[in-house]
Amino acid sequence: MTTVTADLAMSLDGFIAGPNAGVGNPAGDSGEWLHAWFAGLASWRERQGLAGGAHNRDSEIIGEWFDATGAVVMGRTMFDTGEVPWGEDPPFKAPVFVLTHRPRPVLVRQGGTTFTFVTDGIESALDQARAAAGNRNVDIAGGAATVQQFLEAGLLDELQVHVVPVLFGQGVRLFDRLQPSLVELEKVRVVDTADVTHLKYRLRR
Repeated sequence: MTTVTADLAMSLDGFIAGPNAGVGNPAGDSGEWLHAWFAGLASWRERQGLAGGAHNRDSEIIGEWFDATGAVVMGRTMFDTGEVPWGEDPPFKAPVFVLTHRPRPVLVRQGGTTFTFVTDGIESALDQARAAAGNRNVDIAGGAATVQQFLEAGLLDELQVHVVPVLFGQGVRLFDRLQPSLVELEKVRVVDTADVTHLKYRLRR
């Protein structure tokens, strides 16, 4: 059965992007601090068609995520901010379903990435992603508002956050706009490395 996941890097004070995030500044001001830890990993470099990189526990965890993911769902803002930086060969290597109110034809990129624009809600996007993923996972890539929608609808099965030891103070919080209802999590694992702490949870129904 397909598992619906969300997997994001986050500052210690809960931000997944710095202030002023947007087109031309996708991770926000100082957002590179959230992502520097995986840029030199062997699994990440292989995903970009590059050789070398560090073979360590961080690399194993990122590689595990890549290998398990068969389709991706994201919000339109994430797509708009990432379309140019991702270029002709985006890192997803899988079908991506973009939640939007602005229709657009399917966009085909190199490496197996396609972007399908879904205008009829998160359930429709998830159904299409599940069909595309086969027996692999569907990853809810972001941004924060999209992850929150899936959490509030009870459609997320697992959440993994990679906590980076930095404080932003402002920016885009992962859980800032959740509706006031209890979401109970079961701890699956905690992996602490030199650069980041990986926290993986299963959502209890």
